[in-house]
Amino acid sequence: MAQDSVAVQEPTRSLSGGTIESQFEYLNEASNNYQEYKVVKKTNLDKIKDNILDSVGVYKDQIVEKNAMIKEQQAKITALNTGIDNTNNELTSALEAKDSFSFLGLQVYKSTYSTIMWSVIIGLTLGLGFFIFKFSKSHKVISETRKDLLETKDEFENHRKNTLERERKLKRQLVDEMNKKHGITS
Repeated sequence: MAQDSVAVQEPTRSLSGGTIESQFEYLNEASNNYQEYKVVKKTNLDKIKDNILDSVGVYKDQIVEKNAMIKEQQAKITALNTGIDNTNNELTSALEAKDSFSFLGLQVYKSTYSTIMWSVIIGLTLGLGFFIFKFSKSHKVISETRKDLLETKDEFENHRKNTLERERKLKRQLVDEMNKKHGITS
């Protein structure tokens, strides 16, 4: 009789399809009761075991497939990150190449080069201004000294002429005096 009731329940649920949970429910309903135990047919137990092993195998295959997909995606991510790093390095190199150049064998940024060059230009301009100032001051001093020298030469020449003139006058006076003295005594 218990088998008749099992036969009636089989069309609604079975071990050939459905979820594992529904198959266990079917097995529970299709099993006979013996005291507080359920008596399960060996064929049904073997069938659910096969179904569970098939499901576990499918899940394992899915896990392996998903793990392979995860590894593949991680490899792609790693490759993309490497590509991004390489691109960033190339960008940095390109920006450095754009913002710098080789000067006397050294890599120099354009802003540093510009600062150095303007400092040199300003320094040379200040130096040139200093030397022009010193030159003009020296030239002025030399001009004044030459003028003073010419004036001194003129004064000396005038003094010499005056002195020679006085000396001649004195010599004439001396000669005249000597002549007078000799003329008187002679």
